Amino acid sequence: MTKKRSPAPKQPAAVIGAGIAGIATAVRLALKGHRVTVFEAQDTFGGKMHQFSLPGGYRFDAGPSLFTLPALVDELFRLAGREPQEHFRYQRLDPITQYFFADGTHLTAWADEEKFAAEVEAKLGTPAADVLTFLRRSGRAYAATESTFLRKSLHKAATYFSPDVLKAVAALPGLGLTSTMHQRHASAFADPRLVQLFDRFATYNGSDPYQAPATLSLIPHLEHGIGAFYPEGGIYRIAQSLVELAEELGVEFRYQEPVEEILTAGGHVTGLRTARDVYDFGLVVSNMDVVPTYRRLLPGQPAPERTLGQPRSSSALIFYWGVAREFAELGLHNIFFSQDYQQEFKAIFQEKTVSADPTIYVNVTSKLTPTDAPAGHENWFVMVNVPHNEGQDWDALIQTTRRAVLDKASRTLGTDVEALLRAEHVWDPRGIEQRTSSFGGALYGSSSNNALAAFLRHPNFSSKLDGLYFCGGSVHPGGGIPLCLLSAKIVADLI
Repeated sequence: MTKKRSPAPKQPAAVIGAGIAGIATAVRLALKGHRVTVFEAQDTFGGKMHQFSLPGGYRFDAGPSLFTLPALVDELFRLAGREPQEHFRYQRLDPITQYFFADGTHLTAWADEEKFAAEVEAKLGTPAADVLTFLRRSGRAYAATESTFLRKSLHKAATYFSPDVLKAVAALPGLGLTSTMHQRHASAFADPRLVQLFDRFATYNGSDPYQAPATLSLIPHLEHGIGAFYPEGGIYRIAQSLVELAEELGVEFRYQEPVEEILTAGGHVTGLRTARDVYDFGLVVSNMDVVPTYRRLLPGQPAPERTLGQPRSSSALIFYWGVAREFAELGLHNIFFSQDYQQEFKAIFQEKTVSADPTIYVNVTSKLTPTDAPAGHENWFVMVNVPHNEGQDWDALIQTTRRAVLDKASRTLGTDVEALLRAEHVWDPRGIEQRTSSFGGALYGSSSNNALAAFLRHPNFSSKLDGLYFCGGSVHPGGGIPLCLLSAKIVADLI
């Protein structure tokens, strides 16, 4: 008789950063049999997806506010043999967004595509059939490309021998690689307000619709075709529920222990060094932005300068306001558009400043979670798209932008909003960079302002160091909750 060999033990793995991608990666690796330790510089998890409260009883989700593709969260629970609804619940939004245009037009984006198209026809005069044609084209583009471009590494040859590639190749002529999002939308619709509405989806990955390829016109399908959702307890609950799952699976979280160096020898990762200790690891996954990962944690290693030098995405200037009134005309998601959208993006990406007339996004979670504000009050998360930090005078920009935001909101709602403020906090690109290690405070790593942007993002693995991997918004497939969760899947599959 021959002795059967027992399977080799799985390598212990370290994850740098407890952002949503780092948490999801930890879950997946633990499920594959690795002993996982997550090192986090802050005193809690979530990265941009953390929560906080202001005096007076106002709770806020600090960062992401839109939730799409919830099946990616459900999948993690199912992989662990759990029923998702017992740990994490959410509802589909209907309506999705309230749009307020500069000319006074108010449009409701309904979840049902036909109902939304009818709303557009009634308010803007664009035939409903034109809207449905556009949305269905967006859905076909998404279906043809997502399995290749979002779920696999674009930097491995095996990806291009997958049957899914044939679907993507067949769809290429209609993807608009040689035109911009704005050109695609302007050719589809005559009404500039509807063009502006669909141009807005470029901001979902921090890009400029006047530069970003028309390929990104598939993004509206995420909301209008698949749906937008809201987790019970707010966006923070996504990170919280996955940390609970990770801990059940044996993942160790070490808070307030920033990694100071990734240790290497002979082309292999050997461990990590923090201020507290040196740790042996043969697998390391960085959820930190790739720029500080190379600059701070790999000082002796050559950096991929061309990749690190790609133009950055936009950042955000966020005002968190406790408002002493409820507004029936507002929903969970609200957009107050600028008069001149092209000038606004020129200010962000070319002039590196904030437009004097910015588009304002207002998220009010107390609409669906009443305990997020006192009775009769609302918690306003007010965000303006701004450039990443390059040394601008942010203190001055905060004051002028705050005034512009208050004036626009007051004018649109017919009320002096400033007089209703009972609590306030501000988060600008400097603070985003400091807390989350996002280079320059850029929310999505590099921008997607050219047709090859997807291929120029850093891959999910190191081609120089065995055992080093990357997840999160600064690497493939990009930023935002769904893409960060997909980056975790790609990394775990590669490992």
